[in-house]
Amino acid sequence: MPQPTTTRRVTASDIARSLGISRATVGFVLNDTPGQTISEATRVRVLDEAKRLGYRPHIAARALASGRTHIVLLVLPDWPLDFNLRRNIEEASLALDEAGYALITYTPHPTGQARPLWETLEPDLVMSMTPWATGRPESIRSAGVTRIIPDPEHPTAEEWSEEGPVLQVRHLHDLGHREIAFAGSADPRVADLVRLRRRAADQTAAALGLGSLPTADIELTDASAGTELAEWRDRGVTAIAAYNDDVAGALVGAALRMGLAIPGDLSVIGHDDTPLAAMFEPALSTIHVDTAGLGRFFAELALSAVEGRPAPTVAPELRATLVERASTAAR
Repeated sequence: MPQPTTTRRVTASDIARSLGISRATVGFVLNDTPGQTISEATRVRVLDEAKRLGYRPHIAARALASGRTHIVLLVLPDWPLDFNLRRNIEEASLALDEAGYALITYTPHPTGQARPLWETLEPDLVMSMTPWATGRPESIRSAGVTRIIPDPEHPTAEEWSEEGPVLQVRHLHDLGHREIAFAGSADPRVADLVRLRRRAADQTAAALGLGSLPTADIELTDASAGTELAEWRDRGVTAIAAYNDDVAGALVGAALRMGLAIPGDLSVIGHDDTPLAAMFEPALSTIHVDTAGLGRFFAELALSAVEGRPAPTVAPELRATLVERASTAAR
């Protein structure tokens, strides 16, 4: 019976032997060790021979020598992987890859039994786009990870979730609406984000003298949207700030089937400015967030923490902005 064959990993010693130079010289070139007086010609010879022999660096050994794994671990909540989230992650991954780091995404589950990835990967940094769950920073630090974003002692991630609802409510108020409702999503995976946006909408309404907003969590069905909409209309609601464009679309569809005019009888504004928003009829007013730009910003934030550079400031164009379309109008 034929025996399985194994291929021995090419080592720095193999390269040194092939070129007739010292193992130390090869190591200095492969590890890009600073402070060495190695000629460019020798460096090129080493790299060319390494490529010819099929040399691959030993990741664990390199990490031990440098103190880095060049891995950034992004902890994601159990959110639907929608258009904006995908774009955000793709841009962050590309920017980190160009800087020599790998971005790995990870979603912990409450009932999961596997060791968390921050223990097994030994990442240079662990980051999240949302506030940390209780006890998670302690778990990450106990694994030896010292760089965590956002800083648990100075949380800022909630600000990203609160800007949009502020603009939504102010826009509807500026149009003359005083009976405004907030429509959340019934998807349990986004319950925390719905809570943050609802709170921001309520606080803005209170600051404008509107009092607490009527709220409900909408399923993406005609029955759910229609039931809540009928109740709100009975209460005199003339405008709705929706958790996202999907919820806004469901409400507009239900309103049209009830014989209501959009925006003549009811104004609706969404959030996220997904491709659906511009294609809907009537086109949805919404909140635009430059998710691609934010992805690059998060990557720069990670790189600044890992490499000891000052943290970048948020460019004004990355902030949430209002997009006025046909689904909102003056009261």
